Amino acid sequence: MLGFAAYLLLTPLVLFLAGGEAAWLAAWVYFVLAIVAVIGSRLIALKVSPEMLVERSRFGEAQGVPTWDRLLGSIVALAGPLATLVVAGLDHRFRWPPHFTVTTQVAGGVVLALAYTLSTWAFLSNRFFSAVVRIQAERGHQVVRSGPYAIVRHPAYAGGILAMLVTPLMLDAAWSIVPAACVVAAMVARTALEDRMLQDRLQGYREYCTSVRFRLIPGVW
Repeated sequence: MLGFAAYLLLTPLVLFLAGGEAAWLAAWVYFVLAIVAVIGSRLIALKVSPEMLVERSRFGEAQGVPTWDRLLGSIVALAGPLATLVVAGLDHRFRWPPHFTVTTQVAGGVVLALAYTLSTWAFLSNRFFSAVVRIQAERGHQVVRSGPYAIVRHPAYAGGILAMLVTPLMLDAAWSIVPAACVVAAMVARTALEDRMLQDRLQGYREYCTSVRFRLIPGVW
């Protein structure tokens, strides 16, 4: 809960402090979309899969987490997104060129909402959706094949990558593409490493890979 509260506080704080003003419509829309996705998904999960929320809350003490995931997880979940918001705020404050049209910003907002929807769908479809990469043997970890997992093997990462790519467009902050791209790279690396670990250690996952061939993008990878 502490991490959840910190997220709710840090997102607007970082954006508006770096941006130098609270009268920033795109930032407010971004914040509202993020909060609706986060709070909405947690409230639903509280009813349908409360044990999954307990698992996620224990990420700091979880056993069997690879060293690479501690590093990549911190980049994907905290450092990278915060850096993206800081640069976006500074971009807004100092009006760094280039700029995006209002149409591009609106399109970015629509795609961002779709990306959050995909990630939320994945979150609610997988009762083993942990904050860290590990085999949850004590919970009877099984392969999830329903919902978006019938389309790609890592739909939450797909949604997260899409969200990071369109955030600079929505906020009219072209320079924030740099840290956003670093987050995307970390997500792709984490996807590859997690997928390899699941193939090696989770029963039934190799068979799942033969029926759902692609990790993130159907027909591509």
